[in-house]
Amino acid sequence: MVAEIVGGDRRSVARAITVVEGKGPAAAALIRSVYPHSGKASIIGVTGSPGVGKSTLVDQATTILRSRQRTVGVLAVDPTSPFSGGAVLGDRLRMQLHAPDPGVFVRSMATRGKLGGIASASSDAAVILDAAGFDVIILETVGVGQAEVEVSSASDMTIVVAMPGAGDGVQALKAGLMETADLFVVNKSDHQGADRSVMEIESMLELREPGPEEWRPPVLQTQATSGEGVIDLVDAIDRFIARTASLERRRRGRAEFRLRQVVSAKLIERAESDALKPGVYDRLIDQVVDTTVDPYTAAEEIVGLVLAASKTAPEIRKKISNVERG
Repeated sequence: MVAEIVGGDRRSVARAITVVEGKGPAAAALIRSVYPHSGKASIIGVTGSPGVGKSTLVDQATTILRSRQRTVGVLAVDPTSPFSGGAVLGDRLRMQLHAPDPGVFVRSMATRGKLGGIASASSDAAVILDAAGFDVIILETVGVGQAEVEVSSASDMTIVVAMPGAGDGVQALKAGLMETADLFVVNKSDHQGADRSVMEIESMLELREPGPEEWRPPVLQTQATSGEGVIDLVDAIDRFIARTASLERRRRGRAEFRLRQVVSAKLIERAESDALKPGVYDRLIDQVVDTTVDPYTAAEEIVGLVLAASKTAPEIRKKISNVERG
């Protein structure tokens, strides 16, 4: 499967993303195998409130990127279906024109209850698309409003999409997106109040402390349905990606974020498997509920038990020794 993924086989890419969505040892083994082939793609995060036109904007941007001979992978995170547990395939419906194009791969991913606007398997799915040779990977969030800052830690560039008259400028300020966004788009600019929305975002940017990258986020206007302004959007993306030094800093931050995610998941996985004796977890939960033990003390006990169990495992000691030796 790895050879087929690296060769760009779409069926294998689709199967691989299904594997990483399922998590477990198979997902970890697959990522270990394809990871050395990744690291070349640009990952663009697109976020914003529901209904601002993110999907249509991504569709139009994909068309322009393809006209410039760039291959595009789209990971569209949709709400979880309450019936099947899968993704509501809204983005696939909107991007039907790209279905026959071998240079475009669109995958809907369910949040599965994950907060932050992106699916927990999105980062691994991006690695697979990267290894498959896609030049640009667009990570479109589900559109949950004020909880979408996490996308900035999973991408090289973050685009915030707003629309006139919806109060999105204020929402962006609340969410902390003013600090994390690299580009703002006021979509549906034919609606009344578009210029005012641009002015609101510009005034908020004046309050933003200048970062070390010396990049002031542009504020663009678009009409995604007609494609107006989307060329300027893609040009701005290219200008940002061309800034090599800042891109390297972003990728280091992305690697740190993903490593912390995996470490946390591994600790929880080990705590729930063989590190805790039966009944310990339930006992601690009961004690937290009746306030005889606070959550911090309970967490420290769990971590202590995990570490104690790890010390007795020869394979864990060997891995720690290897890490300490570099």
